[in-house]
Amino acid sequence: MSSSEPVAAVAIVIVTYNSATDIPLLLNDLRSEARDTSLRVVVVDNESADGTAEVVRGYPEVVFVESGGNLGYAGGINVGLGHIGNCAAVLILNPDLRVRPGTIARMVATLDSDDRIGAVVPLILNTEGHPHISLSREPSVTRAFGDALLGSRAWLDRPAWLSEFDYRPASYEHAHDIDWATGACLLVRGTLAAELGEWKEDFFLYSEETEYFRRIRSSGYSVRFDPAAVVQHRLGGSGTSPALATLLEVNRVRYIEMHHNRWYATLFRAMVALAALMRSYDADRRRTLSIVLDRERWETLPKATKPAVAESLSGPLERGAVIVPAYDEAAVIERTLRPLSAAAAAGFFELIVVANGCTDDTAARARTIPGVQVVELPTGSKPLALNTGDEIATLWPRLYLDADIGITAPTVLAVLDRLTTGDILAARPTFRYDSTHATALVRSYYRARRKMSAHQNALWWAGVFGLTAEAHKRFGEFPDVTGDDMFVDTQFTDPEKTVVPTEPTVWTTPTDLPGLLAVLSRHHRGNTELVQRNPSQTPKTGSTTARAILRTITGPRSAFDATIYFAVALTARRRATHSTSRWERDNTSRSAQ
Repeated sequence: MSSSEPVAAVAIVIVTYNSATDIPLLLNDLRSEARDTSLRVVVVDNESADGTAEVVRGYPEVVFVESGGNLGYAGGINVGLGHIGNCAAVLILNPDLRVRPGTIARMVATLDSDDRIGAVVPLILNTEGHPHISLSREPSVTRAFGDALLGSRAWLDRPAWLSEFDYRPASYEHAHDIDWATGACLLVRGTLAAELGEWKEDFFLYSEETEYFRRIRSSGYSVRFDPAAVVQHRLGGSGTSPALATLLEVNRVRYIEMHHNRWYATLFRAMVALAALMRSYDADRRRTLSIVLDRERWETLPKATKPAVAESLSGPLERGAVIVPAYDEAAVIERTLRPLSAAAAAGFFELIVVANGCTDDTAARARTIPGVQVVELPTGSKPLALNTGDEIATLWPRLYLDADIGITAPTVLAVLDRLTTGDILAARPTFRYDSTHATALVRSYYRARRKMSAHQNALWWAGVFGLTAEAHKRFGEFPDVTGDDMFVDTQFTDPEKTVVPTEPTVWTTPTDLPGLLAVLSRHHRGNTELVQRNPSQTPKTGSTTARAILRTITGPRSAFDATIYFAVALTARRRATHSTSRWERDNTSRSAQ
C-alpha cells in the first residue's frame, strides 16, 4: 500500500461464487453510488464455474482477483482486504445484493456521526420488499434453548434472553446499537478494520460474521443499525444445500467453543441438537442432528479448497515404475492419477494404467492425464493386469497401486528410492483410512482397526506396495489369487520389508455395512486361497488379530468399537465361506470420492 495512493472514502470487498447472474446488477448499482461517494471496488472470485470472472472483467474500474480455490466467505474477504488500498472505511457486500440509491453515503454519514461507532449495518429487504430478519444477539445457552423450543414463528416478541434473533418488527424501524447482524452488508471504520485484521477462516461459511462483530465490540466500538440505509438481498445467491444448513448449525457450536469453556459449549451443543430433534420429522433436520452429535462427521461438511501448491521434485529421473490395475474405475481414476501426472511426464517414473475388462470409460479418462501409458485388456483380471504391467514397464523398482488410492508423487518417489538402497526387498508407504463419509458402524469398525498394532508392518491392506527386481524374481509372475498384496507379503520375512515414513496415502473406506462386508469377505477369501495354495506361507491374521483388538480396549467406547469389529469380522468370514462370488466389490467408497 502506497502512502501516495488516493484515499477512497469506501473500499468495497465482494466475494463471488457462481454469481454471474447477480454481480452485474450490484456493480451497476455501485457505479451509481460512485457519483456521490469515492469508491474502490474489489471483487474476489472463489473459483466460479459459471462465467463470473468474464462478467466482472467487463467492469474496468473493478479490481478483480481470483482466489485460486473456494476459500469460503472469510477467506475470500481476507484476499480482498489485501487489495483495498488507502480508504476511510471498508464495506463488505454479498454479490446477490441490490443497493438502494444513497445507501452507501447514508452508512458513511452514520459512521462519521459518532467516533464510538465502529460499524454500520443497513436494513435488508427480501425480494418481496419485507424486512429480512438480519439483527441478532450474542449467542447463549438460554437463547439457543428458546429458539429450539419456539422457533421463528411463535412468541416473536419474547424476551431477549430467549432468542438469538430479533424477530420484533419495531426493531427494524429505528436506529439503534446491536450485537451483530448478517454479514451480507457491513461498513467498518477503516482504522478499526486494520486493527482487527483478517476474518477467521476457521468458519468456511456462517458464524464468521458473529465472530467478527464480537471483536468489534471487544475493541470498545458499537455496531449501529440504520434503517435509513437500505439494500435488497436475494438470499442464497451463492447456493444453499442440506450440507450448508448443517454447517450453519455446526459453526454455531464451533463459535461457542471458541469463546466459552467446555461445559458451557457442551450445553450449547445440546440446545442445537434439541432444535434439530424437535424438527426431526424433516429428513434434513435428522441429518443435521446426527452430524451435530458426531464430531467426527464435522469434517465431511463443506470446507475451503485452497489453491494447489506446486510440488517441487528434484533428483535423478527414471527412478522406477508405477503400475495401476484398473477395473471400472472411471469414478476415481483421474483423482488417483492427477497428483502423479507432472512427475510422470517429467520422467521421474513410468506411470502405467492397465484397464482390464472395463465396461466404463476408465481407459479414456486415464488417457486424458499427461504422462500416463494406458493398456486395455478384454478380460477382467487383476493378476493378469499386474503381469501385463510388468511386461510393459522397463524400470525398477516398481510400485503396484490400486486405482482408488490417493497418493502423491513425493510419496511414490520416497518408496522407490527406499527400495534402491539394497537392504530391503519390499516396501509400502504409510497410509490412513478416510471414513468421513461412512455410517456409524463402519466408523466404529475402523476406529478399532486404527488402534491395532498387529500387522502394521504388513504389505497388505494399504492398497499399494513396492518391489525390487530381486524381490519380484522370488515368485515370478503374480499368481491367480484374490489377495495379491497378501500373497506378496508372505514371500518376505520381516527384515526384508519395511514401511517408509511418508505423507500417508489415503484408503477411502466403504460408507456402509454391505460395502464393508464385501471388502472383508474378499479379504477372507483371499486368505483362504493362500492357505490352500501353500499352508506354510499363510498370513498370520486370526489369533494375532484377536489379541490385538482386545488390547485396544481402554474404556466403554473402545469396548463398543472392539465388539463391532468382532461382529463384522465374523459375519464377513461366514459370508466368505458361503458365497460363490470370488471378487466382491464395494462401490460406496468410490461414489463417496
